[in-house]
Amino acid sequence: MKILANLSIASGCLSLLCLLILNFVSPEFQPSWRMVSEYATGKNKGFLTAFFILWGACSIFLALLLWNVVGTKWASLGVILLFVSGIGAIMGGLFDINHPKHGLAFALGVPTLPVAALLIGYHLVGLENWSGSKTSILLSTHATWFSVVLMALAMMVMFSGFKNAGVQLGKDAPPIESVPDGVVALGGYANRLLVFCYIFWTILVAKTYLKP
Repeated sequence: MKILANLSIASGCLSLLCLLILNFVSPEFQPSWRMVSEYATGKNKGFLTAFFILWGACSIFLALLLWNVVGTKWASLGVILLFVSGIGAIMGGLFDINHPKHGLAFALGVPTLPVAALLIGYHLVGLENWSGSKTSILLSTHATWFSVVLMALAMMVMFSGFKNAGVQLGKDAPPIESVPDGVVALGGYANRLLVFCYIFWTILVAKTYLKP
């Protein structure tokens, strides 16, 4: 079982490394307001595909590990949702932002993880071998849903600012080239924070499993 924990940690770290590399090799995508998925329209799509697939693998490896660790129906549901989240992340790599199934990938990958983290996290800290890491597990668990709320708020503020500035929005609108003056555009940072919180939680749980 330890190999699954190590695979989860390794794939999670490599996923974050791919995202970090994208920030350097694709500087035309301003991280403050461009979403991670938008890297698919640039010249370094391979790193983005690897990022999503490794992210998904990180979640799936942990789900396979935890299936024999948890002991309640609710926690088992959390493990299933974690597995589904991993599938969604992999789909995000296979079906980029220009593909009609990218929205489905988002629906499977993003909303499921915080629910999974809550169901799994609160169960694990009640187990004898996990109680010593209660604070770190619960803090990282709550960070997952908080990052979703933060991203939603940041996106609302950003798109409201674009609309008030007269920027066309919608499927058929031309790509936004720059942020008008006065627009608070931090949606990209919030998007990256969400990614970090999701993967960090997965890595933390896998590392806690490996503790003697």
